Amino acid sequence: MTMDTPAIASRAAATRVERYREAERALWTRYGLAPTERFIDVAAPSTRLRVLDVGFGEPVLFVHGLIGPDAWAPLVRELRAFRCLVLDRPGWGLSTPVDYTGSSYASIVANVVGGVLDGLGLDRVNVVGASGGTLWAIRLAQRLSERVGRIALIGAGPVLADMPVPGWLRMLASPLGAILVRAPNTEDAVRSMLRQAGHGPSLDDGRIVDELIAWRLSASSDTDAMRHERDMLRDGLVSWTTGRWRRGALLADAELRAIAHPTLYVHGALDPIAPVEITKRVVDLLPCGELDVVDGGHEPWLEDASGVAESLTRFLTRIGGQRGVWFHHIVD
Repeated sequence: MTMDTPAIASRAAATRVERYREAERALWTRYGLAPTERFIDVAAPSTRLRVLDVGFGEPVLFVHGLIGPDAWAPLVRELRAFRCLVLDRPGWGLSTPVDYTGSSYASIVANVVGGVLDGLGLDRVNVVGASGGTLWAIRLAQRLSERVGRIALIGAGPVLADMPVPGWLRMLASPLGAILVRAPNTEDAVRSMLRQAGHGPSLDDGRIVDELIAWRLSASSDTDAMRHERDMLRDGLVSWTTGRWRRGALLADAELRAIAHPTLYVHGALDPIAPVEITKRVVDLLPCGELDVVDGGHEPWLEDASGVAESLTRFLTRIGGQRGVWFHHIVD
C-alpha cells in the first residue's frame, strides 16, 4: 500500500516535532528541571502559543530573542523563588506564527502577550525580556501598564528608535534571508552564532553545555522558527529596502520617559550587538531605570547564570525602586 503525499508530509512533520521535543527534554533535564507544557489560544491575532511553566512563587514571564526560548533553562534553574513562565514567541518552538502586516508591531505584541496572561489566569506579572524580547517587555508595559509589575531587560535589544540596525538583521530581512533560513544548519554554525554573540570563552571552557547546542540546532533544523523570525523582522521591524527600522517599530524617547515601571537592564560586558552606552541611554530615559553591567556576552546568563539570577532576584524582590549604574562580576 502506497501512502499519499499529505500522509507522508504529516508523518515527516510529526518526526521533526518529536526530534525537537527530545532535544528540548534533554536540555531541561541537564538542569534538573521538568517544565509543565501549556498551550494558549489567542483570538486576535489568531495564534496558539506554548508556555513552559516551572516552579512556584511570584510569576515571571520570560520573552526570548533570536537564540530561542529554551536557552532560558540555566537561568530558570537558579530562580527558585519564582514561577517561571517561558513563552515560545509566535512561530518559535511549538507556537504558531502570526501575521505582522495587519496591525502595528506594538499592538500585536501587547495583544499576543495580553492573551497569554488571560489564558494563564494572571492579572499581573513581572516580565524578563532578552535581546529582541526587550522590545516585547517594554511594549507590553507601555500598552498594558496595569498588567506589568517590574521589567528586567537582558542584552542589547531593539528598543531605541535611533539604534543602528545590525548588519545580520538587515541581511535576514532581505531576499537573501529567505535562502539563508532554509539552508541546512550544522553544529558548527550554531557555535559560530554563539561566538558572534560574545560567548566564545564560555564555549571554550564548557559553560555552554552540549545539550543547549543540540537543542538550538534542532530549533533551526526541525522547526520553522527561523523562517517565522525572518517574517517578523521583514514585516514588523526592519525595512530591507532602506536598511532601517520600520517607522514606529521601536520607541521614541518620550515613550520611554512615560514608562514608570521599575526597570533593570542587565548588559553583558562582551555584548557585541551594541555598546553599553546604548543601554545606558535607555536607562537614563526611564524614570525608574537602573543598569547592571556583568560579565558575559549577549545572553550573559550563559556565562554566569547564578550571578544574573542574583541580580534579578534582588531586583524583583526589592520594595521600591532605585536608580544607578552597577558593575558586578566584572573581571579585569
